[in-house]
Amino acid sequence: MAENNSVTNEFILVGFTDQPGLKTLLFLVFSAIYLITMVGNLGLVLLIYMERRLHTPMYIFLGNLALMDSCCSCAITPKMLQNFFSVDRRISLNECMAQFYFLCLAETTDCFLLAAMAYDRYVAICNPLQYHTMMSKKLCLQMTTGAYIAGNVHPMIEVGLLLRLTFCRSHVIKHFFCDVLPLYRISCTDPHINEMILLILAGSIQVFTITIVLVSYFYILFTIFTMKSKEGRGKALSTCASHFLSVSIFYGSLLFMYAQPHSVSEGDKDIPVAIFYTLVIPLLNPFIYSLRNKEVINAMKRTIKR
Repeated sequence: MAENNSVTNEFILVGFTDQPGLKTLLFLVFSAIYLITMVGNLGLVLLIYMERRLHTPMYIFLGNLALMDSCCSCAITPKMLQNFFSVDRRISLNECMAQFYFLCLAETTDCFLLAAMAYDRYVAICNPLQYHTMMSKKLCLQMTTGAYIAGNVHPMIEVGLLLRLTFCRSHVIKHFFCDVLPLYRISCTDPHINEMILLILAGSIQVFTITIVLVSYFYILFTIFTMKSKEGRGKALSTCASHFLSVSIFYGSLLFMYAQPHSVSEGDKDIPVAIFYTLVIPLLNPFIYSLRNKEVINAMKRTIKR
């Protein structure tokens, strides 16, 4: 068969299935996930904004994490839901780049926010008397701003590199959104440079932020297990459990997806992992951080009573 050498400026997102019955079921499931995700995350952002008692570094980081989870969901889900009943399932090159940009922005910013939250917990548990000095409002603002700067710089580089590619082999993306790895597979320009820079950047960001998390938790656990009070140990472990669970799920899926040298050729693994980190994690985070957190629950009760 002759290869199609015409350069394309639009793509077709294959999505999940062509079976009408299954499409309706998946549409309903993902619509429910999207609605719960947006209500949960934006509700948490609004609660932290309205409740002055939650204007502390930990909850400021948590509010920004919830905002980025909302951004991630908004970047992916509306187009995915539209494509369940779209005839052609087309997406333009500009839409494709924008979708990937905002996804990459959300995921990169999340990495740095989770690292900042781990450092905050380290200071709160290991140096409680110096907490307000070591974790000042100025430092909190600097760390949050730094997370957003890094979150924007990374996708700028990745999208800039994507724009050097031409797509003439195929215009069919075997995925439910415009992710970087499926785009590499249909490029007729050698994407080796892109692959190397993706591996270096994504790997460096994840190694740097994971190191902060692991070092923070090493000192946290050491401090907890040297506490004499069982009640103090239980309270400290409870404070850190939700964050550690969220970190483990988030980094595990990202490392599996992007920080592997051969991940570009392993297309069959993309969709299940992508569903997890683009749809499931943003859905779970507000519940992971809220249901076990007495301060958040009490703030919700006070807000409802007003």
